[in-house]
Amino acid sequence: MSTQFPSKPAITREWHVIDANDVVLGKLASKAAFLLMGKHKPTFTPFIDTGDHVVVVNAAKVKLTGRKDEQKIYRSFTGYPGGLVETGAKKVRAVRPQRMIEDAIFGMLPKTKMGKQMYRKLKVYAGDKHPHQAQMPKALAVA
Repeated sequence: MSTQFPSKPAITREWHVIDANDVVLGKLASKAAFLLMGKHKPTFTPFIDTGDHVVVVNAAKVKLTGRKDEQKIYRSFTGYPGGLVETGAKKVRAVRPQRMIEDAIFGMLPKTKMGKQMYRKLKVYAGDKHPHQAQMPKALAVA
């Protein structure tokens, strides 16, 4: 009896929808990263991407605990000297709320080529509509 080893054609990828309405950002991000990496499957292998696709809706309504809405800072760098851009969480939520969830999930994925491949299976939408109905995604509740 030998251990089964997942191969590319044998990997089945499911689609999951997570509603971010009044869900704490960290709990949502850890659940989504868990699904993207495929750790919920018995065929999980650390060096093969066996994860599923994740669609997050209502990103604008995600919850931040404490005073993070006023204190949390999102940083990006333009590539030029002195090009550090700092933006508060309140402004990020108003301008591009998907970024809050994308950054949180990206930080929980591996920092490798495979991590970037996993990140490409994430779709985040500010509203409650998404164009992935044809994939028949399963609704997933985050406690």
